[in-house]
Amino acid sequence: MDLIFLYKIAHWLYSYKIPVFPKLIEILIFLIYNSRVPSSVKIGSKTKFAYWGIGCVIHKDGVVGNECVIGQGITIGGRGKRNGVPVIGNNVFIGAGSRILGPITIGDNVVIAPNSVVINNVDSNSIVGGVPAKVLREDVEDIKEFL
Repeated sequence: MDLIFLYKIAHWLYSYKIPVFPKLIEILIFLIYNSRVPSSVKIGSKTKFAYWGIGCVIHKDGVVGNECVIGQGITIGGRGKRNGVPVIGNNVFIGAGSRILGPITIGDNVVIAPNSVVINNVDSNSIVGGVPAKVLREDVEDIKEFL
C-alpha cells in the first residue's frame, strides 16, 4: 500500500462529499508517509510517487496530470501572497527534493531535475534544473529515456 492508493480512496470520498473520512485518510497519509496530500488535489491516472511518496507536500488546489512520476520530498504549492498554485501537465518527472512554486504551468513531457526550484512556466518537451530552474534542453520527444 502506497500513498497514491490512500489518496485515491480519500479523493473518491471527497468527490462524493462524504464527510470526515477523507480527513481521516489524510491524517493516516501524514502519519505513515510524513506527507501532506489533501483529498481535494487533482492527480491524474497512472501517476506514481517514488519511494511511496515520503515527505511530499502538495497544495490543496494542486493539479497533477496523468502518468507523472513524483519524487520524494517535493513541494508543489503557493508562493507567499501570490495567488495560485502550479498546474502540472501529463508525463512529467519531478525529481526528488524539487520545489514547484506559484501560479505557474508545467507543460507535458517535462523532466524537472532533483532539487530544482521552479518558479516560472515550463514549456512542453523540456528538461529544467537548478535554483531557480532554467531550461537545460528543449524539444525532448520522449522523456522515458531519461527515467
